Amino acid sequence: MQELTDFANALADEAAIIIAQYFRQPVAVDHKTKSDPVTVADRAVEQKLRQMIEARYPDDGILGEEFGIKDTRNGRVWVLDPIDGTKSFIIGRPSFGTLISLWDGDTPLLGVIDQPITKERWIGIKGQATTFNGQVVHVRSCPDLRNARVGSTTPRYMTPSLIVELNEKVDFIAWGGDCYLYGLLAGGNLDIVIEQHLEPFDYAALVPVVHGAGGEMCDWNGRPLTLQSNGQVAAFGDSSLKEEILSMLKNI
Repeated sequence: MQELTDFANALADEAAIIIAQYFRQPVAVDHKTKSDPVTVADRAVEQKLRQMIEARYPDDGILGEEFGIKDTRNGRVWVLDPIDGTKSFIIGRPSFGTLISLWDGDTPLLGVIDQPITKERWIGIKGQATTFNGQVVHVRSCPDLRNARVGSTTPRYMTPSLIVELNEKVDFIAWGGDCYLYGLLAGGNLDIVIEQHLEPFDYAALVPVVHGAGGEMCDWNGRPLTLQSNGQVAAFGDSSLKEEILSMLKNI
C-alpha cells in the first residue's frame, strides 16, 4: 500500500501543478449539460493522470469523469475526478478538490481529497487512520442530532420539506463545498453530509477518507457504497445519527 499511496500522492501533486496555472485565470467553459460545466483544466488534469497510471500500472482500469472507462485486467480501478466542484473553480473559490481513489472490485483501497490552492490533502487508506497534511484526524462525537452540523453542496439535493425538518432538528445546514465537505467531516468540523445525483468519481475517494477517520458513508438505504451505487450518499461523523437521518431520507 505504501507504493500505491506514494503514487497517489504523485498524481495529486501533478494535478495541483496544472490547476494552479488556470486558477483565477480566464478559461473557456463548456457545458456537458446546463448544470455541468467543464474547463480545459479539468481535461488537462485527467489526461495527465491517466497517462501516469497507464505508464505505471498498465493492467489497472481507470474511471474518469472527463474521458470515461478503461477496462481493468486485474480488478483494480483508479477513479478520478480532476476538479470536483468545477463551478467553484470557475469563480475562483478554493472549495473544490481533486479526487483520486483506487478500488479493488467493491473494496476501496485508498482515497485522496486534495485542495491544491490552499494545499490541504486528506488521505484515506484501507486499514489505516486518515491523515490531513500528514497528521491523523478523527471525526467528532455528536450523539445528539440537535448539535449536528449538516452540509450539502446544493438545496437541489433535498426537498423543501426535508430542509424544513432538518432546520428544526439540527444545529444548522451549511451549503456548498462539494468534496471539501467530507474532508471537514473527517476532521471533526462537520457531522453529516447529504447528497444525491453523484457519480462514482464524485464519491469513490471520499469513502476511505471518511471511514479511516472513524466515520461512515452509505447510500440512503444504509447500504455500503460501491462503484455501482445509485448516487444517493450520506456521510456521518457519529454513526449514532445514521438511523434518524436515513428515516428522513426515505420520504424523498
